[in-house]
Amino acid sequence: MMLKVYLSGEIHTDWRQQITQGAKRLEVAFSAPVTDHAASDDCGVAILGAEDSKVWHDHKGARLNAIRTRRGIEQADVVVVRFGEKYKQWNAAFDAGYAVALGKSLVVLSMPEHQHALKEVHAAALAVAEKPEQVVDILRYVLSGTLPG
Repeated sequence: MMLKVYLSGEIHTDWRQQITQGAKRLEVAFSAPVTDHAASDDCGVAILGAEDSKVWHDHKGARLNAIRTRRGIEQADVVVVRFGEKYKQWNAAFDAGYAVALGKSLVVLSMPEHQHALKEVHAAALAVAEKPEQVVDILRYVLSGTLPG
């Protein structure tokens, strides 16, 4: 069985590559948002034209990015949402909520020190991992029933 996994959240570290590399031998198809920060921020004005106000600049970009994000989450079997250490990822929390509202299996990847801040998101997840390799182990288990080690 091919498992479709959407990798949402933090874009400043290589966690996505760690998961995709670790899952190379698994039957998993990954998708993700645009992770080029500048491209993601500026896609709306680059495609639809400049805006005088930063609010409308961001609005255009957010709406275009939402097309990709919604499609990725809607088509996924599992949604992995990573909360990083440096920024408050409001968009990641939104993606987690959207996935749960659609009945998708949610796996959260976050650090123990963010437990309190993410308690509601963690409560909605089917698994909360601290390391990308744990996500790979979850995917392996889901596909084959095989435990790590």
